[in-house]
This record gives sequence, structure tokens and C-alpha cells, in this order.
Amino acid sequence: MAIQRLLAAALIVAAGLVATAAQPRFYSDDPLSREPESQDASAAAPEDIGLMYELAYNLFVTSDHKASNTRAQNVNTIDEVPDSSWFTNRVLSRPISASELARGPVVGARPAPERWTIIREKSAGAYPGFTARDANGETWFVSFDLPANPEGASASVVIASKLFWALGYNQVELFITKFDPRSAVIDSKATKRRPSGDRTPFTRDDLDEVLERAAPNADGTYRVVAGRLLSGKVLGGFRYSGTRPDDPNDTVPHEHRRELRALRVFASWLNLTDLKAGNTLDTLVTENGRSVVKHVLQDVGSTFGMANGEHEWDLGYEHFYQSGPSRRRLVSFGFWLSPWQTVPYEEYPATGKFEGERFDPTQWKPQTPTTAYMEMRADDAFWAARRVMAFDDELIRAAVSTGEFGNKAAEAHLASVLMQRRDAVGRAYLTGVNPLVNLRLDETGTLRFDNAAAKFAEAPAEYEAAWARFDNATDTSAPIAKTQSRTMAIAAPANLPSAPGTYIEVVISTTGSTHPAWKQPLKTYFRRAAQGWTLVGVDRGVPGGDAK
Repeated sequence: MAIQRLLAAALIVAAGLVATAAQPRFYSDDPLSREPESQDASAAAPEDIGLMYELAYNLFVTSDHKASNTRAQNVNTIDEVPDSSWFTNRVLSRPISASELARGPVVGARPAPERWTIIREKSAGAYPGFTARDANGETWFVSFDLPANPEGASASVVIASKLFWALGYNQVELFITKFDPRSAVIDSKATKRRPSGDRTPFTRDDLDEVLERAAPNADGTYRVVAGRLLSGKVLGGFRYSGTRPDDPNDTVPHEHRRELRALRVFASWLNLTDLKAGNTLDTLVTENGRSVVKHVLQDVGSTFGMANGEHEWDLGYEHFYQSGPSRRRLVSFGFWLSPWQTVPYEEYPATGKFEGERFDPTQWKPQTPTTAYMEMRADDAFWAARRVMAFDDELIRAAVSTGEFGNKAAEAHLASVLMQRRDAVGRAYLTGVNPLVNLRLDETGTLRFDNAAAKFAEAPAEYEAAWARFDNATDTSAPIAKTQSRTMAIAAPANLPSAPGTYIEVVISTTGSTHPAWKQPLKTYFRRAAQGWTLVGVDRGVPGGDAK
């Protein structure tokens, strides 16, 4: 099924019978690498999604959502997510070097911290900060570390931004820099909202109040993280369900976008517990002469050990409220122990409570459930886990180094835990579907593929390929032959058609595997061109939804 196409069908009613015009299964541009976003979205207007409303709705309404088992609706014909204003394929789809990962979303110059001019208070978030212009006049969102966790918040958000950028999400450009109150000034127009609701001028006392909550350096300066102001018109956050009605390109319900479902896996790996609209941002930008809405996962600081405050050990194990555990603790007067109460954390002030030995991604929970999170299927989780596993040890260390930790033991600990959790993700999700990937049919007539779960499971005893001619116009196949192999290279039958424009279907089965999901045959489709065979279709046969 090609993404976002209106299938031109003609209904013919004759003698009480309804006939539908035949449609090809694959089009000449399949598989699509870019999601079509051809409509102008200039009418999109700012929208505020109330924090408390969303929190209550997710805890008491979304928590009762019953998953529809609908296949992700924004995947292309080879079961991949095309690039879009939501997502850009990076890790796994192409090589990423350690230096590229360390740079991440950064494209502009660092802030000039010699002089900060405060222009606005910080209106949201747990960490002290404000909006300010640097010495070059550029606007930044500036945030401080807390005294209990010096380096923690700033390192966490910078490291996580590199990893989420590599995973494919739009991110804010972040820099660890410094703030010197002795050279800071306050813009004459800067204001702060008071408890009464009134806005009055931002004063030195207000600045001192911010600094009282921040971790100072020995020389009187402060370590801060500065986020560059995003370009475009700010429209507010995006929801994890439904669509944005004023964006004509937003046609796939968000709960059925694979990259949003996959956040359940990515967030569990990094312990991003704060999945809410307030930590996202839609901006209206101009691309190729028209207005489009760009979707940004903008605040990923509630990750790693910084997801848990000084007295919050349960984040990642429970939602803010879960009736079962809450009731058991109540009736036992607190003597019933939750799993998170017995975890032997190795803690550093800069990394907080973050561990990998007991981590189970299938049981991990954010602060509140989201509809996209609850709609995740085995094929979505498999897609996500492959990307997590693409971060080798070198890439993880490169990302962690951008946190600029003063304590190298804390840096090594964070990297080690991320490696443990990475492998836990792979172990949990790569065996949940038929794991054959990277399928290619070469000029020697050999079908080759890889096993994405090879690190965690014994290889099947044998692979069998059932070859067939495929009629793209009628979506029917005619058997040719079957071939077998004990390796991940299967010879094609001698009478395989080779005329340009020909389609073939190859159904790959495994025998001798201990994983029930691997018994589901993998359907693949290839199209012949002058230069060889191109993979145009993959169907993993996950039950439920439309598998075409």
C-alpha cells in the first residue's frame, strides 16, 4: 500500500453486482522515501494544550484505551517509515560516525556567554532559568542545574538530544555553556508573572531568586544549558492521538504513526518518562516555497537518572497514578514493596537513579500513558529495537561525552547503563516477529538477508524460499519453485523471470526456531529493472490490520 494515495476506484453497478477497478499493488515510485506533504499549511494557528487537562485525561481516560491492533499507517511498502516533517531516517539507515553523533542537531554557532541580557522569565519546567540574548544578540532558552545534581540536568538534556536526533526526531540545538551574573543585564522590557497574575518588571531580586535554586561554580559563574530559539511561528505542542485539523498534511492519526508508537521503546531505553504535549512543539516554517508544520520533540531532559527527582524513585516503573499499586501500598500501610523500592542503584549526583540490570523495557512506564504508546504493535517495537541496537558502544560513549561531566566515573557509569539497557531492548523486541532484514537479490541469483535477532537467539535450522511470479495488476502470484538453505543465502530457481518490469514474490519460512513468531513466513516482493532487482515489498504478517 503506497502512503497517502487516494486509490482511484470506479464503482460500476450492474445487475445487482458491484465491480471495483483493479489497482496495482506497487507503484513506480515504491518504496517511498519521503512522505508526501504537498499542501500549504499557512492557515495553521497556535493552540494551547492544557497541562493539567492532558495529565488528568491520560491518567483516567487514555489509561482505559483498548489497542486497535491497527498496522502503522505511515509505513511504506517495505515496512519502513519515510522521511517527513516528523522524522528523518538516520541511525541504521546510514552510517553515523561518533563525531557526527556528538554534533547531533547543531548547525549554528555556539552562544556568546560574555554578556547575557535577560528578556523573559522561564514559564515551565522543573529547573530554574529564563530566556536571554547572548553577546551576539541571539535568543536562547537558558536553564540551570539544581544544587543536588550539579551537571545532571544540563548533561541529561544535551546527551538525550544527540540520541533522539540520531534516532530521527527533530531536536533543539543545545549547548553547555556558562552564565556569569556579574556581567548579566536585564532588558528594560523584561517582565515576570506574579502569583496574583499581574505582570511586573523582572528585577535583580528575581534573578537572585533563580540563582538561589541553581548550582554555582567555585568562581561565581554557573553552568547552564542554552537552547537556540527555533525558527518559524510557534503553534504549540502536538498530541499523541488524532490529527491537527488546521494542517492539511497531517492526515495520519498520531497514534498510528510508527515513529510516535516507537517512542515507547526509545523512551524506555533512555528513561524519558515525561511524554506529554508540553514537551513537544509544532512550528510553521517555509520549505520549498510553501508553509509546512514541523514537529519537534523539544524537551528530552527528563531522561536517564534525571527523570527521577530526589524523592521520586518510581518513575519508569509506574504512572503517576495506578490503582493497583497505590491500593496495595495503602491497605498494607506502606509495607507492600514496589519493584522500584528494592533496586540497588549506583548513584552519582550528575546521573541520579539510573540502572540497567533490572530494567525490563516491556514493563517500563512513563509518567502518564499516551494513545500512541498503547497502540504499539510487535512490528513497531521490532522497527524501534533495530535502531536502538544500531548504537554501538563507541556511539554511546560519544553521545555521553557531550554531557561534559567533571566526574569520569559518572560518565562511564551512564554509558555502561545505556549499553545494558540497549541490549535489554534488543532481547525483548527483536525476537517478537520474523527477524529477517536487509533482503537483496543479486545478479548471481542469490537471495541474501540478515537476522536482526542473531545476537540474542539461536539461528533457525533451515530457511526455505517459495518463489512465484507476481502479477502487480491483479495482486496474484503463480508458483515457480521452492529452494532451501542452512545459511542466510538462498539460491533462486533457474527459471526465475528476468525481463525488466517483472515482479516476483518470495515467501521465506524458517524451521527449527524456538521463537513462535519466527514461524510466520516473511513475504517479500522484488521488481526487475535493467540494473537488477529492487526490493519493493515486505510483509511480516503480524496479525491484525491491513498487511498490504
